[in-house]
Amino acid sequence: MAKAIEIRWHGRGGQGTVTAAKVLADACLSGGGYVQAFPEYGPERAGAPIRAFNRISDNVIRMYGPVLHPKVVSIADATLIDAVNVTEGTLDDAIFLVNTSRDPKEVRAKLKVKDSQKVYTVDATKIAVDSFGRPLPNSSMLGAICKITEVVGMDVLLENVKKSFGKKFAQKIIDGNLNAAKRGYEEVREG
Repeated sequence: MAKAIEIRWHGRGGQGTVTAAKVLADACLSGGGYVQAFPEYGPERAGAPIRAFNRISDNVIRMYGPVLHPKVVSIADATLIDAVNVTEGTLDDAIFLVNTSRDPKEVRAKLKVKDSQKVYTVDATKIAVDSFGRPLPNSSMLGAICKITEVVGMDVLLENVKKSFGKKFAQKIIDGNLNAAKRGYEEVREG
């Protein structure tokens, strides 16, 4: 049976959520998979809630509609838990990853998820600030997603972070994002 996974990303405009979905797609494509990555915007302004999606499969993807029943939900801004229904349509065995310093058990209670669903947390914003001086959690979240889903190897992810960010940023920022991805992988906690 082919491996297939759907991921829904929740974030706010300016946090790099759409970039994270694209980098993950590129990494999975480099790793030999079939992928889709696409955003869904509301009002296009910094701070507005946005969603992005990934479909990743070992086989050709023939579905082109929205991701309605994600296996993984990545929440780049924990305040969105109170603002939008981040659990909407999730599978009984869904995995939630939340950017927060809070304990995963505390986040589980706030999300009100089923016992069969897993909750992970990573302090992605703190990692980003420590790594490159800006509160952009996308690279840290990518590292954590890589760890909890195993959709792509960390070496492949890091190579794609380097490629994607290398087009736009100075080496110091690229190195900071690589460090953030590594730390996200290492520091993600399960509750």
